[in-house]
Order: sequence, then C-alpha cells, then structure tokens
Amino acid sequence: MQFMTIGDVFPTVMNYNRHVDSAQAYRNETAVGEAVRDSGIDRGELFITTKCISQNHGYQSTLKGVDESLAKFGFEYLDLFLIHDPYSGTERRLATYRALQDARNAGKIRSIGVSNYGIKHLEEIADAKYDMPAVNQIELHPFCQQRPIVDYCREHSIVVQAYCPIIRGKMDHPIIQTIAQNHGRDAAQVLLRWSLQKGFVPLPKSATPERIRSNAQLYDFELEPEEMEQLDGLDRGKEGSISWNPVDAS
Repeated sequence: MQFMTIGDVFPTVMNYNRHVDSAQAYRNETAVGEAVRDSGIDRGELFITTKCISQNHGYQSTLKGVDESLAKFGFEYLDLFLIHDPYSGTERRLATYRALQDARNAGKIRSIGVSNYGIKHLEEIADAKYDMPAVNQIELHPFCQQRPIVDYCREHSIVVQAYCPIIRGKMDHPIIQTIAQNHGRDAAQVLLRWSLQKGFVPLPKSATPERIRSNAQLYDFELEPEEMEQLDGLDRGKEGSISWNPVDAS
C-alpha cells in the first residue's frame, strides 16, 4: 500500500496489507516508524520500503541517507531500498547502487530495487556486473503499460511493482466501467485485479479507510480473458502516462 499520510488509517491498512511503501522524498519515514510502534505489530511481520531520490544520489550520500532513514524509522533494517528515479546520470546511478549493495552486505537493508528505470538503466547495472535489482517500481495501468520494460524485467526475474494502478481516480472509460458493472465491482477493483492478473504488484494510494478495505477485496473474482484483452487494448504508450514517469531519462 502506497500512501503519503499516516494518521488514523494505519490500523486499517495493517488489517489488509503488511507492505508500507515510503520514500525519503515523501517525508513520512518518521511517521511510519511511529505508526508501526503504536500498532503493536511485530516489525518482522511488516515489509517496509523506502527510496532515495536523485538529488541525494552518490556513494557517500547514499550510505548517509540509508543511516538517516533507519534513524527516522527507528528500525534496525529496511526490507527494500529503491533508487527513486534515474535522473542523476550513469555515474551517480551506479555509485548509488554500489552503496546500496554495501548497505545490504552490512545488514542495513534486505533487498535492493529501483524505480522508474527504463531498459537502458537496468542494462547499466548488468554491464557493471552488479546484482540485478529485486524490484522495478514503475507507472503501470491499462493506459500506460510500458511493455518493453515489463518484458525485460520478467526476463531478468525482476519483480514489477505498479504505481498509479488506479490512474489517480481517472477510471471513467466505458470499457472499465462496463467490466466493473459485469462483476458488480467498482472500477478501482477492476484495475487492481487487472494488475494482479498481469503479474504486477499494485500499489494503490489511499487515505480513506473505506477505500483501503475495498482495494483489498480482489481475490474472490477474476477477469475473463476477453476482459483482459479489452483492458490491454487501452494502452496509449507514453501518452497514457499520468505521472512524471522518467523511464527515458539520460
């Protein structure tokens, strides 16, 4: 579950989901750590992700950033640490990745991933003979399917996490609405179910307890093959993006 505000929704989130998607840029690491402690849930039952944005890329700055994130969370380790974006250029991207590998070797993080990485950025990692990332988190929904990146990730056993999976609420397309009506579901559930059936890990963002509950009710129905084909046919390529989507950064 991806969210930028914590407040009273954390207990609801924990009833349905044990993955928290955070980031240094969201400025919510301290609040997440406090919410975890207040919840009484054992840290080992949670999967906590954070990310470092390009302004903080570089070897030493990344090592420092890992320590600062751990201090803000109040945790001894993080389950997944992502490079938030590829804007810093090849040299700093690779230095950042190397720092994360060293932080992993030191036991500070469990897994390394990337976000908004295109094929070019992933191939840099492979060419440097580094371990391939465990995760690539990119914008994914029927209007922006990023198929070449998804295919590359699948070929290299990289888990694909989907942000903006419910298109920031822009779900009024007739095909989406018709499929939702056919299943007696809301449009967001249809989009999340599409994402799951594509093999993605969708990260819906919500601060509403009712919506959080609804977004978790996905495992008692399945989209038919022809419905999946209809949604697949909505792809607009880059024109379908609704976020920054910097997968083509130099």
